[in-house]
Amino acid sequence: MILTFGKLKPLPAKRKELLQTLESLAAQTRTEKGCLESSLYQRAGDDTDFLLIGAWESRAALDDHLQSARFSVLMGAKSLLSRPPEVEIHTVAASACLTKPQRGTAGG
Repeated sequence: MILTFGKLKPLPAKRKELLQTLESLAAQTRTEKGCLESSLYQRAGDDTDFLLIGAWESRAALDDHLQSARFSVLMGAKSLLSRPPEVEIHTVAASACLTKPQRGTAGG
């Protein structure tokens, strides 16, 4: 699985325009082949920072997205930002669920 994190800080006068663009793109991206998740978040207590989180089945699926018209729209939205976006791409080899310990076991 591939995880992507995009941190974006809009120009104050462009916040609403960027928010609308990101909400639309996140929703559309969720329909792309290989996309497991595409979500937009705002920092608690500071609604001027946005975080886009994506999860992809494979690097090939992410690469297809990076070549898409939707991604081109996102790159075009750079003019709405107060600084360059920070983008991280992580390859996850394995993951596990955190579960609550049962009574009578260590930690329970």
